[in-house]
Amino acid sequence: MEEEVKNYVDTFMSTLIARNPGEKEFHQAVREVVESLAPYIIENPQLRKSKILERITEPERVVIFRVPWLNDRGEVEINRGYRVQMNSAIGPYKGGIRFHPSVNLSVLKFLAFEQTFKNSLTTLPMGGGKGGSDFNPKNRSDEEVMKFCQSFMTELQRHIGSDTDVPAGDIGVGGREVGYMYGQYKRLRNEFTGTLTGKGLGWGGSPLRPEATGYGTCYFAEAMLATRGESFKDKTVVISGSGNVAQYAVQKTLQLGGKPVTLSDSNGYIHDPDGIDAGKLQYVFELKNIFRGRIKEYVERYPKAKYYEGQKPWGVKCDIALPCATQNELDGEAAALLVKNGCKCVAEGANMPSTPEAIAVFQNAKLLYAPGKAANAGGVATSGLEMTQNSMRISWTPEEVDAKLHSIMSDIHAACIKYGTEEDGYINYVKGANIAGFIKVAGAMLSQGLV
Repeated sequence: MEEEVKNYVDTFMSTLIARNPGEKEFHQAVREVVESLAPYIIENPQLRKSKILERITEPERVVIFRVPWLNDRGEVEINRGYRVQMNSAIGPYKGGIRFHPSVNLSVLKFLAFEQTFKNSLTTLPMGGGKGGSDFNPKNRSDEEVMKFCQSFMTELQRHIGSDTDVPAGDIGVGGREVGYMYGQYKRLRNEFTGTLTGKGLGWGGSPLRPEATGYGTCYFAEAMLATRGESFKDKTVVISGSGNVAQYAVQKTLQLGGKPVTLSDSNGYIHDPDGIDAGKLQYVFELKNIFRGRIKEYVERYPKAKYYEGQKPWGVKCDIALPCATQNELDGEAAALLVKNGCKCVAEGANMPSTPEAIAVFQNAKLLYAPGKAANAGGVATSGLEMTQNSMRISWTPEEVDAKLHSIMSDIHAACIKYGTEEDGYINYVKGANIAGFIKVAGAMLSQGLV
């Protein structure tokens, strides 16, 4: 059986790489899933005959377009826009829009592919998609961001809609950007529908949407720890990133009794041995969300903390690690350091932040490790709840949304246990998440025929 599985994975991947040359992030994401699913597919000949996995790895549609706009100096700038509509077997395409210089087709295909499984795990009727641009909103004026967003949406609006494709925010796309894009969509389409999520509370947004990814990651980690009789209480927590996900992971960590000690950005990280308490977190909210500053400014306000230029926080001794920044930020060497320093649990708040080498280290050490498609599904789950509220023309209270979010994360954890528990009792959350997400999508695709 092992030889058959290896041959299946090798053959599948060689074909996929030949069809998608140079797309290393996409190759990485697919390989992780194929390695988990290969035994299951081999045991179910109908899936192999119908080439379900081959179809899931081929986007249903990819839209690429130019985005011309005028900067504050009156100069023409041109960026590239994308929307990858990966799979709509269980619902309209759903996934974020990312504005960052690193955005390319490979990154967006990997994100859309992961999104398909993540959305399936939530049990909500959402397919998988992802989009964005190589535009960088950092150091741009509000007017420049507005002009770019309006130009971007002028083309994107042809391809989205509340029953077709419902984008959300992602890296570089927060409330400001969603607002500008939604305004342009409404202007061009003459309709007020739930076509984007992450909207402001006063115009169709859901309570707890900004908090959802960070909160959900902590809820998932809490469920993981409970399988070993542990909790967040009195645990030291290392968190990477300092954006939306990281900020609310800090907040929920504090509420669960943990002690968050790090935050980071693309230039380095801060370590506060006294812990980032509620007052310090409020400063981070203002620094990052209002003044759009850099995390190194934290040590100017709190001199007991230290800033480490050009480094990542994985060498800091901790009980729990929550990577909440970006893909491939945690490699094998960093993973070995976490294990050596006694880390018990790693839950991904970002998408694919751990390299394959890092995942192997965690699993070989029998560490509690959860991939992003499971641990950070709270963000898209709450986007799905926003879609529901928009369709019903109602708004739930923050407490109602939080209860639904907590329930969804618990259900995802239960699904991972069901499909990921191995013979020795170790819970392989990667395997569990991949199989649980795949089964629902595959079943829908088989039912709908060859489309």
